[in-house]
Amino acid sequence: MAKTHFKFAAFLAMVLLSSSVLMVESGIGVNWGTLSLHKLAPSAVVDLLKQNKIEKVKLFDADPDSLNALRGSGIQVMVGIPNEMLSVLSSSTDACDLWVSRNVSAYLGKGGVDIRYVAVGNEPFLTSYSGQFQSYVMPAMLNLQQSLAKANVANFVKLVVPCNADAYESSLPSQGTFRPELTQIMTQIVSFLNTNGSPFVVNIYPFLSLYGNSDFPQDYAFFGGTNHAVTDGANVYYNAFDGNFDTLVAALSKLGYGQMPIVIGEVGWPTDGAISANLTAARAFNQGLINHVVRNQGTPLRPGVPPMDIYLFSLLDEGAKSILPGTFERHWGIFSFDGQAKYSLNLGLGNGLLKNARDVQYLPSRWCVASPSRDLSGVANHMKIACSNADCTTLNYGGSCNGIGVKGNISYAFNSYYQAQKQNSKSCDFDGLGVVTFLDPSVGDCRFLVGIDSTSSSNVEASGGQVNFWILILWCFWIYIL
Repeated sequence: MAKTHFKFAAFLAMVLLSSSVLMVESGIGVNWGTLSLHKLAPSAVVDLLKQNKIEKVKLFDADPDSLNALRGSGIQVMVGIPNEMLSVLSSSTDACDLWVSRNVSAYLGKGGVDIRYVAVGNEPFLTSYSGQFQSYVMPAMLNLQQSLAKANVANFVKLVVPCNADAYESSLPSQGTFRPELTQIMTQIVSFLNTNGSPFVVNIYPFLSLYGNSDFPQDYAFFGGTNHAVTDGANVYYNAFDGNFDTLVAALSKLGYGQMPIVIGEVGWPTDGAISANLTAARAFNQGLINHVVRNQGTPLRPGVPPMDIYLFSLLDEGAKSILPGTFERHWGIFSFDGQAKYSLNLGLGNGLLKNARDVQYLPSRWCVASPSRDLSGVANHMKIACSNADCTTLNYGGSCNGIGVKGNISYAFNSYYQAQKQNSKSCDFDGLGVVTFLDPSVGDCRFLVGIDSTSSSNVEASGGQVNFWILILWCFWIYIL
């Protein structure tokens, strides 16, 4: 009998041990941005997520069309609050109550949206913001937490603050600390996160380290081994991701929270628009990252404990994003704008390689190109107008269309504008310099796109998040007058 009890106890211990191992497995999710010139219907995007068994998605706002499409999907959602809204939310509990009511409570419940997190800002401590949003973050979090509690959802909807990796610094991972001007607020935020059972969310981009520093060793940015390993005492780092992650672990440890769960809010590699931004590199990085994480090896400072979740950046290309950070900004998607996989990638979710979006409706197969019979010497201003209203970033040095010649560049710019204007006949005029063709002008890896045949509802989809913002502003103004 004693032996039977011993065997059962040993079996139970093994089950509990295996369960604890499962608890540290990383969930693989994606960022769903909507700054596109050619928008897939939200329902098509959700279908794409489900086809690929992606069960976690991060939004940058609380766009009602995206959230409505996610109803009943079972996909876990992180909704975002733009930095520009933090001032209002930090100064008004009523504004927070309204925001939570409209953007969280309204979607919860049976058959609703599985909202797990609310992201308070997006990289609000970025050095380039020069502290613009810093003073709003903590008051906004406190107000929002109170609003979540009032709505009886604070137990399962958690607040987080996605931070850029520039929030901390060090020459070696073990010496990681938060930037001096952030020490006080980070101490407050981390204490808040710990008290409320929230993880620390950080965005890590080895590509940006490579892009911004000509001396950065290229092989250290990937996961295939390096001749430039970083030795930190007894620990050796073979890739930039682990080194960056452990720098954060060390910074958290110095605040007394070395065991705080960490979620990677954004990580990825662009496929176009700059040197080192290409399909081969993107596949190598993303597949290497996924393989590295799902093995549950962790990092030197957290052996066996990988990040709690990882959200790839991003799901789709966004042709309307700002290119101030770089011309690669519009090409982070693992899928192109139309939901077609750019390269073979196994997300480790038991679904094999990426599956394309279904039943995508395109505009007719026609393109706008430079007229072969016209003098193009006066085309510069037309190209400027076209590229300021469409996406021409693939023409840049290092881009997939960089080598198609002067006339090819003109045709690419014309067509990009033509497709962004839904093939309106007047949009291929350019004072007679443009002409419509039914022969695909794509050359090699340079793809001349055809736009999506979207309905008029796409305009509503694009503005949904901004509607919420202005409702809050007008509501607070009304309260002030009263």
